[in-house]
Amino acid sequence: MSLYQKFADSVGRFLDKHPNSVRLTLTAVAASALTASSILTWQANQRKSRAKTLKDELKEAELGKTIDLTPVGTVNPSGQPHILPPPTIFDDRLIEEQLSKNTAFLGQKGAEKVRDAFVIVVGAGGVGSWAALMLMRSGVKRIRIIDFDQVTLSSLNRHAVATLEDVGTPKVRCIKTHFKQIAPFVQVEDCIDLLNADNVDMLLSGNPDYVIDAIDNINTKIDLIKYCHDKKLPVISSMGAGAKADPSRIQIADISETFEDPLARTVRQRLKKLGILNGVPVAYSTEKPHHVKLLPLEEEKIEDRDEFSALPDFRARILPVLGTIPSMFGMAIATFILLKLADYADFDPLPAKLRDGLYARVHKELLNREIKTFNANKRVCALDVQDVAYIFEEMWHGKSAISGPNDKLALTRWDKSKPLDYFNTVCLTRQEADVHDSLPENVDLEEHYGNKVYQQVLDHFEREKSIQKTWNQVL
Repeated sequence: MSLYQKFADSVGRFLDKHPNSVRLTLTAVAASALTASSILTWQANQRKSRAKTLKDELKEAELGKTIDLTPVGTVNPSGQPHILPPPTIFDDRLIEEQLSKNTAFLGQKGAEKVRDAFVIVVGAGGVGSWAALMLMRSGVKRIRIIDFDQVTLSSLNRHAVATLEDVGTPKVRCIKTHFKQIAPFVQVEDCIDLLNADNVDMLLSGNPDYVIDAIDNINTKIDLIKYCHDKKLPVISSMGAGAKADPSRIQIADISETFEDPLARTVRQRLKKLGILNGVPVAYSTEKPHHVKLLPLEEEKIEDRDEFSALPDFRARILPVLGTIPSMFGMAIATFILLKLADYADFDPLPAKLRDGLYARVHKELLNREIKTFNANKRVCALDVQDVAYIFEEMWHGKSAISGPNDKLALTRWDKSKPLDYFNTVCLTRQEADVHDSLPENVDLEEHYGNKVYQQVLDHFEREKSIQKTWNQVL
């Protein structure tokens, strides 16, 4: 008997003895095969469907059409725009949760004072938009933002909330729209207007707890500060953030304690003529940029420069701005206001004074040199202590023009035939200054000190002339 026949007989005998078991086994196998076949068929159909959908999407993209996606990233089959549900109306519980970190920091009473506050922001650019943003995020109940300008493409490097879609729209309208998406419980008033004598009473009405001056134009800035001073409205003013780059030099101080900042100096001088000597806190930078230049207009636009200004009286050329610095000014101002509103304990910003005693001594010695060598009036000096501080630190970096670093330094005239001013005051050691003062008036300084030292001194003066010329154009 062959092997095949033996196997067939064995199978036959097994089927005769176990007919029920065989039927169940065959049934299970058949069911499994049917299930597997169904699953594979369904998966194949799904793959085909996804492939068709992808091809349709790619085809639609090639035609330049917008593909509307649902919130989970799939194509909207209806073709109709997906409309998000309306925002939840915030109740007190949700507001408290959103502001919980501020409350933990400021305390319950302090946070409530912030919540009840009304702040007006004049100027919605790089500084004002950031100040308003942080006040809004901190829960200030009512914010009025005043600005006449529109969002430009070049302002996107520093604006707090503006997007490409906002270009060409009023800044205040843009801010109000975006703020609503962050804190709908904050009342934001958008005023598209330029503050002036005719509308200042209306624009600053409502007894605000604070007014923020974030205006670029110096005349309007002075008018606003003067109005707030006369009406006893608390105001904090932003000085110049343009052309600044060093975040470590940003300070908040009374206008009377500012130094280095050209805009702060001009504001201080003009307020002094109006009888305002102090009482105006400002955000400013002690940095004096050494590479300042105005952004030029193209040659074909120079004759029609007024057409390229926002308003006829405003500058058509502006200082370059590093986008991060205005935001720091704005957040510093917002922080100052929040802590003042909350009566935060022991909050009293310290003005940066660097080395006051040193500057006073150097100034006194300079006055004595002027009296001794040039018979100057002992009560009058062309340079005050702040001028001495600037010349000593910014122009000469606390070093002798001849021998470098030294702890016994003095200031004196460089060219004895010329008056004492920024462009004729040199830093030397006391001994070097004594020798220099004893030189004949007609001495050849280049021959006496050598070309290297002589040229370095002249380069310092020329650089300072260039800086002051540029700032004079700006201001």
